[in-house]
Amino acid sequence: MKTLRETACGQTVKVGRLTGDGPVKRRIMDMGITKGVEIFVRKVAPLGDPVEVTVRGYELTLRKEDAGMILVE
Repeated sequence: MKTLRETACGQTVKVGRLTGDGPVKRRIMDMGITKGVEIFVRKVAPLGDPVEVTVRGYELTLRKEDAGMILVE
């Protein structure tokens, strides 16, 4: 499995699992990113931070560290 951080722009991936713990993991789940949901990577900034994605029909911007906690397939 790779992370969302490693996913190229324009790809659609499916969340395999979330790493991390405590409030950070809870915040990611509260944004609608849970196991099995599809994520479309819309844009990646030149230095890789932030990553703009579409999840559950809305646009979301994630920091590079947070995207690294999301394992995708």
